[in-house]
Amino acid sequence: MSSIPMEGASARPATLHIAGRAASAELRRWSKFIWVAPLGFALVITTLYPTIFLIALATTKSTLGKPFRAFVGMRQITGALLDPAFQSAVFKGVAFAFASAIAELVIGFALASLFVALARAGRYLLIVVLLPLMTPPVMVGVAWKLILAPSGGLLNGVLMNWGITDAPISFLATPVPAWLSIGVADLWQWVPFVTILCFAALVSLPDGVREASMIDGAGPWQRLRHVTLPLVAAPLASIFLLKLIIGFKLFDLVYVLTFGGPGFATTNATFGIWRLALEQFDVGKAAAQTLIYAVVISIVTIPIVRLHRFASEHYS
Repeated sequence: MSSIPMEGASARPATLHIAGRAASAELRRWSKFIWVAPLGFALVITTLYPTIFLIALATTKSTLGKPFRAFVGMRQITGALLDPAFQSAVFKGVAFAFASAIAELVIGFALASLFVALARAGRYLLIVVLLPLMTPPVMVGVAWKLILAPSGGLLNGVLMNWGITDAPISFLATPVPAWLSIGVADLWQWVPFVTILCFAALVSLPDGVREASMIDGAGPWQRLRHVTLPLVAAPLASIFLLKLIIGFKLFDLVYVLTFGGPGFATTNATFGIWRLALEQFDVGKAAAQTLIYAVVISIVTIPIVRLHRFASEHYS
């Protein structure tokens, strides 16, 4: 009779211990959600809500002052897909993004290699090269508009003084020179950014690999081709993808330098969407074009993402 209370007394601490462990496990499980809650909240605010709002605008007749006036379904999206002007603007935007990203990656990598070779002097030169990156984009456009101006512009003055041309050239009034002018301004603005990223990738390489290749008798080109480029392939793919996305969003230089002209020659997708939304106040159609442009960007960047994954798996 006396053993029954003793068994009950020993069972209660065991039960309490099991309950405590269960509560602790439950707390740990919920603590994971608490840790990721700020990230989830930020994603909802910055990604999910704008996407839903954009889809709502694209499927309704909306103006700047009166959004969501009437549901139109897929009419605006199909209309944008069949619009030759929008197709041309998307093509120009994608072509410019790829051309500028390739050119700036090549120039930036060459400058970064030079700065690495110059050792300490290269680090000081890198600070000087970064100055254009600190200039506001609108001021970059204004500066290049003054340089390229046919009347009193620096470039026309140099060309005429050297006898290369007899009359001033209106670089921004003809389609091809206008795109080249935008490209040069973009190079001036973003090459420093690409250079500093390439510089960081190059200085992170182990010295032992380069020294071993030199001992084996590899020349500069062989070291670049077979040692340096494979080792920095993954960072270079990331830099290219980053600059590509920046190129897709080109707006300020087009706005300041050409305002989409001459005619619609330099109207890319972003500038065309801006005109549609804030000049013609057709926000619904602008939202439809924005959705399509986002899908196009996602599709054309897939090969670059896969290239980065391949380089990370095989060369890192």
